[in-house]
Amino acid sequence: MEQLAKNQRHTAEITGYAADGSGVCRVGGRAVFVKNTVVGETWEIRILKVTAAAVYGKAERCVTPSPNRREPPCPVYPKCGGCSLLHMTYDEELRMKRTRINDALRRIGGLDFQITEILGMDRPEHYRNKAIYAAGMSDGVPVKGFYRALSHDVIPVASCLLQQPLADRAAETVCRWMASHNVAPYDEATGKGTVRHIVIRCAAQTPEAVLCIVSARGFGARTEQLVETLRARCPELTGIVLNVNKQKGNVVLAGDFYTLWGKAELEDVLCGLRFTLSPQAFYQVNPVQAERLYARAVSYAVASPADTVLDLYCGAGTISLCLAQRAARVIGAEIVPEAVRNAAENARANAVENAEFLCADAGEAAALLAERGMRPNCVVVDPPRKGMAEAATRAVASMRPERIVYVSCDPGTLARDLKRLHELAYSPAAGTAVDMFPHTASVETVCLLTREKSVKSYAYVDITPSELGMGGKVKKPTYKQIQAYVLETHGLKVSPLYIANVKDEFGLEKQFSYEEAGMSAKKRPNCPPEKRAAIIDALIHFGMLDEDARETE
Repeated sequence: MEQLAKNQRHTAEITGYAADGSGVCRVGGRAVFVKNTVVGETWEIRILKVTAAAVYGKAERCVTPSPNRREPPCPVYPKCGGCSLLHMTYDEELRMKRTRINDALRRIGGLDFQITEILGMDRPEHYRNKAIYAAGMSDGVPVKGFYRALSHDVIPVASCLLQQPLADRAAETVCRWMASHNVAPYDEATGKGTVRHIVIRCAAQTPEAVLCIVSARGFGARTEQLVETLRARCPELTGIVLNVNKQKGNVVLAGDFYTLWGKAELEDVLCGLRFTLSPQAFYQVNPVQAERLYARAVSYAVASPADTVLDLYCGAGTISLCLAQRAARVIGAEIVPEAVRNAAENARANAVENAEFLCADAGEAAALLAERGMRPNCVVVDPPRKGMAEAATRAVASMRPERIVYVSCDPGTLARDLKRLHELAYSPAAGTAVDMFPHTASVETVCLLTREKSVKSYAYVDITPSELGMGGKVKKPTYKQIQAYVLETHGLKVSPLYIANVKDEFGLEKQFSYEEAGMSAKKRPNCPPEKRAAIIDALIHFGMLDEDARETE
């Protein structure tokens, strides 16, 4: 086996894809990850990094291009970290995502089951209803843009293929106003400057749009002129909000919110249901695909108008309310009290009377339904990226539903959990992939599982919130596990100090104490941007942060 080293050059064929969309070739018996390549191509590559876990290369010259390669339709690709697949045709992107899911089902799940359908978009551009622009400086002029991958370098972007034209125009208007009034962007290193981010959310089904300017401080007497400028240049706006965020960290929306003009809330319609959204509220960023995902989940879940459906991890009740349009009764269960209250409010706002919401984990929901003499016909689960705890799968199976519908945002944890459910006599019967985030490596999947008829009964189990993984005090990964994940996935070595630094930024409990180490605030390390981004990715992977944390990178 050939020993690989940095700066070696090799010629190799791209034979597969990694989870992030990088091409994979084999050199010297080892897999080498090469960005911006397409399966079937032959490339001259240069080795960039060799670790015990992975090898990374750079594509230097394409010897044999693929017919699935295209010229990226964006002038800043791949400098901007927003997209990762613009170098391939959309058909190839969909094939890559479907293959990624099926590889996980086979390798991780050990299942003789494949996803044959992936729902792509007819027009996979300008689909995002929420834009988060970083403010920066370029040639001495304030600009809007997005961060370079694994860094906090702002790449200026005139117009983004994923965002609404109104979002680009509103953000550009703010930057021009900043230039004319000598308002500087915020500098993370020095703490000087003012504007940090520009956030725009545009409704899909109502003519509403709200702009939120994230600033380290207010604008004083200049505020009125800013509002007038925005209203003149962007008459579609229905609200302008100032978020004064004085935090040292990089969380986008935090601190105090002030409505400068119009309404701070935005109302939109999803699946025929109305939702009122504040600037910081979670909402699907691709409503077109979200409706298709929910419609497929409902079609799998409800076999009869008389069905009773239990929706676990129901959050604010989006899927529950969609289910209630077809089923006789829907019970949503969620361990977070605030989310349960939001779900109940959304039900009342939409006059949905056949849905109720419980602040409970799966075991508690199972026991409560048993006390009522009820057994759901179907259980729907939509867990976070880390998937379901093993005890959660046992709790779901103990209810003996005829069907289980699993909605997933991570092929790896989906495959692991389907394997566990298969061992509990639930076999995958149908599945669909949904491309929620075109031109990125992310993909959603919804699977229908049915109960094998030979299984007679299950015993109910007593499950705690911590075992379920829906809340409470959950087991946390060790620093060594985080370090190993970052090294394997990103090829970076990170110290416990850096991990503690990032945990402290997000208010997470630390296994390492600065105080015990005798470190003053001034001596605490500033984690480099690329390592910070990799640690955030690890914390998301282990379920300690939500996916929204990436917006702070």
